[in-house]
Amino acid sequence: MTKKARFICDNCGIEVGASEKRCPKCGRYFSSVRCPKCGFAGEEASFTNGCPSCGYSAAPPRGAAKPPPQKEELPLWVYALVISGMILALVLLLFNN
Repeated sequence: MTKKARFICDNCGIEVGASEKRCPKCGRYFSSVRCPKCGFAGEEASFTNGCPSCGYSAAPPRGAAKPPPQKEELPLWVYALVISGMILALVLLLFNN
């Protein structure tokens, strides 16, 4: 008996369809599929019969704790833009007084 592969969002933990590009609950974009057991990542087509590396495709046990959501970090340029904007605003305030 072959188990059907299940796709779970790493961010919120809900099951998603194999063809989904974004999680319908949290909106996270899926760029690849990652095996929760061994960590192998690859294209969704390679996971049709479970993980190609370790064969994992079992459903998580009922009542299992969901992993905490991972925070997405902003790119460094966003921080630099905000800081430079704050410096510019401070300079303008100082020279207008």
